[in-house]
Amino acid sequence: MRPIGIDYLSAFGLPPVEYVRLAAELGCASVGTGLTPFPYNPHGYPAWSLLDDGDLRRRMRAALREYNIELSLGEGFFVLPQLDVGAYAAALDAMAELGAKRVNTLGLDPDRGRAFDQFAALTDMAAERGMETTLEFGPRLGIDDLPSALAAIRHVSRPSFRLVIDTMHLVRSGSGAADIAVLDPSVIGYVQLCDAPRVSKFVEYADEAKFERMVPGTGELPLLEILKALPAHLPVSLEVPQRSLAEQGVTTRERLALCVTATRDLLRQAEAAVR
Repeated sequence: MRPIGIDYLSAFGLPPVEYVRLAAELGCASVGTGLTPFPYNPHGYPAWSLLDDGDLRRRMRAALREYNIELSLGEGFFVLPQLDVGAYAAALDAMAELGAKRVNTLGLDPDRGRAFDQFAALTDMAAERGMETTLEFGPRLGIDDLPSALAAIRHVSRPSFRLVIDTMHLVRSGSGAADIAVLDPSVIGYVQLCDAPRVSKFVEYADEAKFERMVPGTGELPLLEILKALPAHLPVSLEVPQRSLAEQGVTTRERLALCVTATRDLLRQAEAAVR
């Protein structure tokens, strides 16, 4: 079965060492993180910074080794208007020190030509530090659909610059399993799994994306078809923030345990269908 990971938005700022330990206890293989906690903090976790606190980086690195957990994705590397990605040098150093396999970028600059050039510069900076770079696309982002993301991949033209397939963003931006199946598998570098209604009930798409996704298999996305179309070697990482449950007092462990169990069931179904 594909390994399962947990991504940054799912944990709502759980401190890094505890986050790694929880992933191991749930039988997961990897985590994704930012260098600072997500600003929404319903559980009252203490503040932390992997950028500023060298001791915390050392302790997280030790926890990753102890529990045999991979740091699969470093978040927070946005391409923004009037910001040069050279400003991310210290943050990339911190991610490399932690052993991150890749860093993730979003294009939030409306000037696509400049954004594409900044993706290339960021990819080169990450590669110098031994990391890949992935590009996330979706509605309301500067790179808002699969064709636009593929144009960015062609422009950057580096083997270490690949796509993130976020299942909600993919479907909501008008693509699906058939579009994934025809891609060169090497173009896809990472998978973020969640479920959702086919049509959003939120006024702001970003509010749903950051705060309220559904446990895989409980919504309306064609997850089985997408999983069957994805390259078999890729792990899947859970990006399932659930603000409503957190505000009802459901713990991070309880929320993520439900997601992991449901994902294992879904992966079994997908693999049985492929066989």
